[in-house]
Amino acid sequence: MTTPPRVTIKDVAARAGVSKGAVSLAFNQKPGLSDATRDRIFEAARELGWAPNLAARSLSSRRVDVIGLAICRPAKLLGLEPFYMEFISGVESVLTEHSCSLLLRLVRTVEEEVGLQDSWWRGKQISGSILVDFQGDDPRVPAVERLGMPVVAVGHPSLTGGLTSVWTDDATAVTEAVRYLAALGHRRVARVGGAAALGHTSIRTAAFDAAARALELAGAWQVATDFSGDAGARATRSLLTAAPADRPTAIVYDNDIMAVAGLSVASEMGLSVPGDVSLLAWDDSQLCRLTHPTLSAMSHDVHGFGAEVARTLFGVITGDGAGSHPVPTPVLTPRGSTAPPGG
Repeated sequence: MTTPPRVTIKDVAARAGVSKGAVSLAFNQKPGLSDATRDRIFEAARELGWAPNLAARSLSSRRVDVIGLAICRPAKLLGLEPFYMEFISGVESVLTEHSCSLLLRLVRTVEEEVGLQDSWWRGKQISGSILVDFQGDDPRVPAVERLGMPVVAVGHPSLTGGLTSVWTDDATAVTEAVRYLAALGHRRVARVGGAAALGHTSIRTAAFDAAARALELAGAWQVATDFSGDAGARATRSLLTAAPADRPTAIVYDNDIMAVAGLSVASEMGLSVPGDVSLLAWDDSQLCRLTHPTLSAMSHDVHGFGAEVARTLFGVITGDGAGSHPVPTPVLTPRGSTAPPGG
């Protein structure tokens, strides 16, 4: 039987229409290439079944050197979002204990991340990966299962297939938030949510609807956004421009950035917080305690969440893990931005 010729970096370069140096830049995550060129190189490598041996180690030894994390968010937004900064800090706190590094990459689409995870793993650049922001029928689930790559999925098991997962009970937290506002006397409540495609947004949306129905609220509105302050401000403005009898008296936000933006919009419109409208943020952070009034929030230990995710991934890699499990549910922390209607 004739052995097929070994595929080389030269073959990949020829297939992609680039130089060997460009292939090296792409697989070493170096600057100097456009995203389109980088994607073309990765596609050529996948078609030829080629991957560089970038790590002078054997993955079969289960030695952990580098952990991957890809996030599908614009760089500008990620830099402003306290959640991911705290989450990554928690991950790093555990990696440092193991003399391990984090390989962080921002991607534009889930499909791009599938290709990235494939190249990371086949190129022996990582020992495992943390997957975040799951969607329904997420293509990463079958992709990493096919690769046999150790991963931890940050998301509810209903979204993550058979992958080991760590999650917060978003449905219970949303229900608690709506019940709290209803107990204060609010009968018209709105939610400014995150990206509609995200699985945890869908879980929160369904929980909000169910709670509103169970409490027989007079009005319940939900607006999807991209988590940015600008989008949160626009959504708040659209909700509060209705006639007083038809607008919400309380708004729940899916993150702290949008809640701060909403507070600014209320002030701009001459509305009192919490006298005219109560505001409640998700992801309690320092931002929530620097506003006036301070923002009530759903509090949870995001740094600890990141650390627990990293510890769980080490367990998956070594085979000593505890498997899928939730972390403590976010707890409502009332502050100055919530009160009875007119209070």
